[in-house]
Amino acid sequence: MASFEKGDAKRYPLRLKTAVELPLGKDSPYQMSLPPDDKSTNARASRPLAWLRAILVASVALLFVVAAVGFVGFLSQLRGVEVKPARKADGIVVLTGAASRIPDAIELLAAERGKRLLITGVHRATSAKEIARLTPLYSKFFTCCIDLDRSALNTFGNALETRRWAREHNFNSLIVVTSNWHMPRAMAELSHQLPDVALIAFPVMSEKVKNEPWWSSLETARFLFAEYLKYLFALTRMSLDPDTTA
Repeated sequence: MASFEKGDAKRYPLRLKTAVELPLGKDSPYQMSLPPDDKSTNARASRPLAWLRAILVASVALLFVVAAVGFVGFLSQLRGVEVKPARKADGIVVLTGAASRIPDAIELLAAERGKRLLITGVHRATSAKEIARLTPLYSKFFTCCIDLDRSALNTFGNALETRRWAREHNFNSLIVVTSNWHMPRAMAELSHQLPDVALIAFPVMSEKVKNEPWWSSLETARFLFAEYLKYLFALTRMSLDPDTTA
């Protein structure tokens, strides 16, 4: 191997500097660059996606738990047996639907549980005589104490017509008659429209909700869950409604 003497430094300054004194710092132009590490770059890019997936999974799980707890709470409001109202009221209102609702409401009127009865949601083509045939023993009440509402098409409409009727007669308390599965939504709608009126629930047992546990019948479970969703929608809508007391 060739060696350089002291005199060679003057004769070959560039060659010596290149050979033994090349700057190899981090910012040096002679620094060799390494190819990027694709694995580390992909790992850094995948971290936000992993966090996003974890957040989505946790949110869905939390939503499922909240919905399940709410559904159980909704079911706990459904009475399994019919219980006569503990006290009288100024009026009685029955929301049409199941066939047994109207006869039960008329029987309450005949027992003097209320002064007047409103049947709300009656089909436009249905006459008072046709309804009276359901309870022939109490047909006389249709000439004095029973009012028919044919304008309401749903539970919200029932509540609006009940408010109008209750204010017209200056009623401060009402017995509400409807199916047990429908009672939570009916009471919520009526309470929203009549916050100053005392409401007494009289749930009627329905064929749609049979005596066996709801979890033993897929059809019953689907029906009740659909009603639960309607109940939640009604609560959400009412929370966004302006004050209805005016």
